[in-house]
Amino acid sequence: MASIEAEGLSKRFGSLTAVDRLSFEVGTGEIFGLLGPNGSGKTTTVRLLSCLIAPSEGSARVAGFDILDDPLKVREAVGVLTENPGIYDRLSALENMEFFAEAYGLSVKAERHSRIRELLEFFDLWERRDDKTGTFSKGMRQKLAIAKAVVHRPEVLFLDEPSAGLDPKAAKDIRDLMERMSRQEKHTIVFCTHNLEEAERLCSRVMIIRKGAALATGSIEDLRRKLHGAPELEIQLEEVYDGLLKATAKLEDVKSVYERTRGILIYNLDDPEARTPDVVKSLIQAGGRIRSVNILRPTLEDAYLELTKERST
Repeated sequence: MASIEAEGLSKRFGSLTAVDRLSFEVGTGEIFGLLGPNGSGKTTTVRLLSCLIAPSEGSARVAGFDILDDPLKVREAVGVLTENPGIYDRLSALENMEFFAEAYGLSVKAERHSRIRELLEFFDLWERRDDKTGTFSKGMRQKLAIAKAVVHRPEVLFLDEPSAGLDPKAAKDIRDLMERMSRQEKHTIVFCTHNLEEAERLCSRVMIIRKGAALATGSIEDLRRKLHGAPELEIQLEEVYDGLLKATAKLEDVKSVYERTRGILIYNLDDPEARTPDVVKSLIQAGGRIRSVNILRPTLEDAYLELTKERST
């Protein structure tokens, strides 16, 4: 079931097209990445889907509501984290949460307090609940901002660069929390980033956009294979000679083999994981002395660079 369905979504600011006919779906409980460089249209897409701005063309449904016909319903059903955490430094963490919980319509006191405690404990902030948030580190402020964004149990959560500017530990904490929210609370998360390594760790699917237009959409593995090919088998030997190449070139599923640099053979195989033992066995039988064996998998960054290279030529 899709929590987000966008069809031909576009946004123009004068002569500038910020979002250009985007069409995609995001499933319930999925972490979906919007990837692209700064200025590619990621933030504008989030603003459109969360009804902070209206589209110039196209349509979308978020949490079952049309963004044009039911913008108030959409706003009630989503949580948004922007570049500005939007918390009040002079209030404590607890006071901030109380304020936003009431603003989101949690009017029953006992229910509100239970939800706030649940979230502050979930985000490891309960022990600091009475401290002014102006004393919090950036990582703690980011956690609190996410907590207040989900206090009303939104079906869909939009996170715009949630780990930007954080130290490595705080960034890891945010990633861990996103995974927990997706798995345990079944939040659908749309995650904007230009950090491809982070997207590769978190996202089940991604859409790569540039200048407001979609370049590709799919799972990380699909994009790797589509845009940069299958994994390759790398074998380093003490010495390479013709007999070794001939012995393995005849094996089933070996599409090609070449010496990339001195002593390192690269094999293109249909299924490197399954065929590696056969290749290794043939090399040893032919007298090869193996130093190392690795399967080289293209990264999302490799796929992204390949895609943008193709589109720019």
